[in-house]
Amino acid sequence: MSNDNYTTADLFATASVDPGKWVELYADYLYTYAYTRINDEELAKDLVQETFLAALEKVHLFKGNSSERTWLTAILKNKVIDIYRKKSSAFAKKTEVAEAEQQQDDFFDHEDGHWNVAHRPKEFGVEQEDLITSKEFNNILQKCMKKLPTLWLSVFTMKHMDDEATDVICKELKVTSANFWVIIHRAKLNLRECLQKNWI
Repeated sequence: MSNDNYTTADLFATASVDPGKWVELYADYLYTYAYTRINDEELAKDLVQETFLAALEKVHLFKGNSSERTWLTAILKNKVIDIYRKKSSAFAKKTEVAEAEQQQDDFFDHEDGHWNVAHRPKEFGVEQEDLITSKEFNNILQKCMKKLPTLWLSVFTMKHMDDEATDVICKELKVTSANFWVIIHRAKLNLRECLQKNWI
């Protein structure tokens, strides 16, 4: 235990915390949380381990104002955001984004700005179903998300999976508000295109 100000008995007596059961109770949930946001199995496992270690070091700070799972998820969430920041380096932005933007060149008529016929949005054919519970759809969506440039994936995930406020996303990922909306728009276009190719 790294905190010298607390004895082991003090740490484990903290409200509603039982580190001995964290792996059993929360490892699968935290792994799924991380994996759905970064699409990397090994990295997701590493982040869960790092989360447990960070939580052990700060267990004396847990006041019981939220559930143990919520607290652990908050720690993991910050680690995921750190990954977003690292992966969204200037080099990655330039190469990945340029490639993804090039793929969108044919989407619209450059004269009038309307959809070109071949790329017009189509019905997915499953609008009446609950897509969230559709395992097959979610698998394809995850694969499509993997193809997004890292920065786009980070912005899209924080906005639509974590319901983060726009200003928080801009601050955490160091993007301007104008860039944020361009990224969200382009990410949605790419996802729609990918889903239409692979789902319909």
